[in-house]
Amino acid sequence: MSASPLRRSLAGSVAVITFTRPDAGNAMDMAFMDAFHYAVSAITADGTARAILIEAEGRNFCVGGDLRDFGGADPDGAYMARLAGRLHETLKCLAAQRAPVIVAVQGAAAGAGLSLVASADIAIAAQSANFVMAYSGIGLTADGGATWHLPRKIGLQLTQDMAFTGRRLNAKEAERHGLVARVVDDAVLATEARTLAERVAAGPTAAFAAVRNLLAASTGSSLEDHLDAECTAITLARASNDAREGIAAFIERRTPHFTG
Repeated sequence: MSASPLRRSLAGSVAVITFTRPDAGNAMDMAFMDAFHYAVSAITADGTARAILIEAEGRNFCVGGDLRDFGGADPDGAYMARLAGRLHETLKCLAAQRAPVIVAVQGAAAGAGLSLVASADIAIAAQSANFVMAYSGIGLTADGGATWHLPRKIGLQLTQDMAFTGRRLNAKEAERHGLVARVVDDAVLATEARTLAERVAAGPTAAFAAVRNLLAASTGSSLEDHLDAECTAITLARASNDAREGIAAFIERRTPHFTG
């Protein structure tokens, strides 16, 4: 029996998904995608996680699809349809659940690995991280939401440059253009990512869920409609236990204890 391509664990209120195919660059084959989908579905169904951290073992975060798995054996694209479809089911599940998603990146994030980074609520990168779409080099189009997320995060012009020329961003460029929120030394990536995830998990996660929905809807709604949506969301949030606790803690000059 082959080893599992990932590991799922719960550290307090943080659900952790760790990719465990370091010798293959954490490349995504069908077994990987099935395991990833199962892990995300299980976390969502359980509902106790207040933040989700996605990390990877080895030198690279994720080099994208496993070319050895489908190279030359999928002339009509049927396997590719199953693989991309499974990835997209997983990403839809991640987008629909309530907990913010943090991704920690070292080494290469290529193809669908880049798409996963772009889909995160917060991405943190090691100095060694680099980001490339990679699809054009093998005659494919992008998947994993890359052409939806990247223009919104880094702009259309830079996305086009990456898509058509294979431009690779290093960690500092990714931070400067807004793909990742911060860059840290490789030696402290794991610790910094866990600390960040724990900080998010300790926050008002019911409000965070509403903010995720508002941000996702922001580019597809008019300002008038979006202002109405914000008014509804903040009114609902004000009636929550977390808001009562947060306001009381501010007045009493103490640290709030949010329950989500």
